Amino acid sequence: MEKFRGLGLKLTPQRIAIMQYLDGNTEHPSADVIYKSLTKKYPTMSMATVYNTLEVLTNRGYVRELTIEPQKKRFDPNTKHHHHLMCMACKKIVDVHSAVNVDLSPEEHDGFEIIGHHIEFYGLCQPCKKREPIKLLKGGSHQWQM
Repeated sequence: MEKFRGLGLKLTPQRIAIMQYLDGNTEHPSADVIYKSLTKKYPTMSMATVYNTLEVLTNRGYVRELTIEPQKKRFDPNTKHHHHLMCMACKKIVDVHSAVNVDLSPEEHDGFEIIGHHIEFYGLCQPCKKREPIKLLKGGSHQWQM
């Protein structure tokens, strides 16, 4: 509770519940998953409360907004530098803590001063791999088709 006070938010029961739900959560939940999980205990909670709280928490550096799944924003309370791996079938996301070194040539970074990076890996988790093979779309795209 004490670490939430430092965020400068009015600590309503709903906001506290959202922050507690995220604290240590490794599932990378979407706003919808958070909402559905908490409305059982807080039936008056609105989606707007979830979205607004997530926006504030993202802006204050308490969570990272992930765009690894284009159709849905996901949230990660682990703000330490790491990468992600997503199953293209079930959309499970796991953290990758291995160091990944990428050296860009001067032509590739075009004069940018690189201050950070985030790498996304895509594949199939073991249960999905057993269920269905995956094929690369025409043209070598990074998008996958089941």
